[in-house]
Amino acid sequence: MLGGAMTSSWAEEEEKPVIAPPLTPLAVDGIHDPDNPALPSLQNPVESMIDLPKDRRGEVQWVKALQEGVINPRQTLTGDAADGPELEVLDLDIIMKDTAQMPHVRFPHLAHTQWLACSNCHSEIFLPKDNGNPVSMEKILKGQYCGRCHDKVSFALWTCERCHSVPHAGSSPAFVP
Repeated sequence: MLGGAMTSSWAEEEEKPVIAPPLTPLAVDGIHDPDNPALPSLQNPVESMIDLPKDRRGEVQWVKALQEGVINPRQTLTGDAADGPELEVLDLDIIMKDTAQMPHVRFPHLAHTQWLACSNCHSEIFLPKDNGNPVSMEKILKGQYCGRCHDKVSFALWTCERCHSVPHAGSSPAFVP
């Protein structure tokens, strides 16, 4: 299920549109078992994220929430500095230029490493070497590379301008909200 798509069972049973990830109700998110009797004990994503800043599509802006101090991710698994090394925050942008007429993609390590350890992505999802990752929209849409998180727990893949943000000769200008 992508973006604001509807599943037939959800539409028939509830007659409500599915809210874009990560606000999709747990019973229909494709991750949680809708028959698990413990499901109602989990906090509804809409309730837990109601006060977080949203983008033009109504999706959570996690980086803005972090910058504004609305959320404060733990630096170790338990939150206790004695339980391991703190996250290595890396301020490094990777520009992906194989984008045809679309603006180039800026991958901001800073926005990711403020709450994810390098091992979350390297080396299972991304090889940490120049030109070591043949990223394409087809692969992303199939859940590879960026698609492991985006359109699931992070912003939707249909907000193209959030990644395709570096104009070049022959591309459209940068999107200004």
